[in-house]
Amino acid sequence: MQARIPRTPRLPRNLALLWALLIAYASLHPLGAVRDAGDDLFGFLLAPWPRYWTRFDVVANALGYMPLGFLLVAALMPRLRALGALLGAIALTSGLSIAMEVLQHFLPTRVPSNLDVASNALGGALGALLGLRWGRLLGQGGALARWRSRRIVRGHAGEIALALLFLWWLAQIDPDTPLFGLGDLRGLLGLEAPVDFTEKRYRAVEVGACICAMVSVGVTGWHSMRTRSPWLLGAAFVVALMVKAGSGAVLVPDGGAWVWVTPGALIGLAGGALALTVALRLPATLHFSVAALALLAGVALVNLAPENPYPSAVSDAWRAGHFFNFSGLTRLTSALWPYFALPYLMSLQLKESRGRHPVHDHR
Repeated sequence: MQARIPRTPRLPRNLALLWALLIAYASLHPLGAVRDAGDDLFGFLLAPWPRYWTRFDVVANALGYMPLGFLLVAALMPRLRALGALLGAIALTSGLSIAMEVLQHFLPTRVPSNLDVASNALGGALGALLGLRWGRLLGQGGALARWRSRRIVRGHAGEIALALLFLWWLAQIDPDTPLFGLGDLRGLLGLEAPVDFTEKRYRAVEVGACICAMVSVGVTGWHSMRTRSPWLLGAAFVVALMVKAGSGAVLVPDGGAWVWVTPGALIGLAGGALALTVALRLPATLHFSVAALALLAGVALVNLAPENPYPSAVSDAWRAGHFFNFSGLTRLTSALWPYFALPYLMSLQLKESRGRHPVHDHR
């Protein structure tokens, strides 16, 4: 009888794919006119070590690939032994790094570097080693997999919910939008603000965008849980605020962690908590309509917001050289998140209306 081949666990596989796509965007940003410099595509691998480099770049490149190495080991271990999963993860992360550097050959704003490949490969290897120790937490029967099965809706809907949550947290790193503000397409399309700046207008946008985001994200998260818990929902918002504070602390150590704490943001947090509480007490049939309207209203407010003529030190640092590529990634995530969340919200409504949604525990 032929032995049954273990299935690749979906959670680490999907997270690894998502992380690889984020790496690809960050590596190729800013995308511009393509050109062929005419050099050997792989010549950079044997080129002399770069004369100018910074410790920050090496560490950032390594840290960017560590989660990918970790997730790849977790995804490969059911099919491969530990050594095979380790070597496979190292080969895949190194291959991705080389591929990104080769593609940079065609971008006039990027320069392929063997130092980048080395630091990326080192990060991938370190993440893979960590994956050997803790990767089973994400695999079939692991603690996180069991938590996901118990708490989050089953099937692809649950995977999408976790991916959207991670991307929403990632979007909070961007300091150029109001707190929890999402869907700003003006930067991507090169459009100017439709109204002039006044402190009153900008504060109104801060309040409204925060309230709309908390309602839309909160209702979406509520219906993505099998075991519904207001504490778990609140924890998602707390993590988002920690990400916002942490990014400010990294960018501007002296007080940057609290730059986001403005009167408009504080009023928006209080109003958003109240509005979400009211929305969740409405009949369940109205939840999705309220969330969709809040999502669209929040996008409208962010795109109608006046341009802030007083960028903070955090915003200036975010646009500087070290963070330029990563800032493009977070801006893209922040801009596109609502347009992925809305179809997901509609699919949740369709499942519940058809009665295919699992029975929820309201503890």
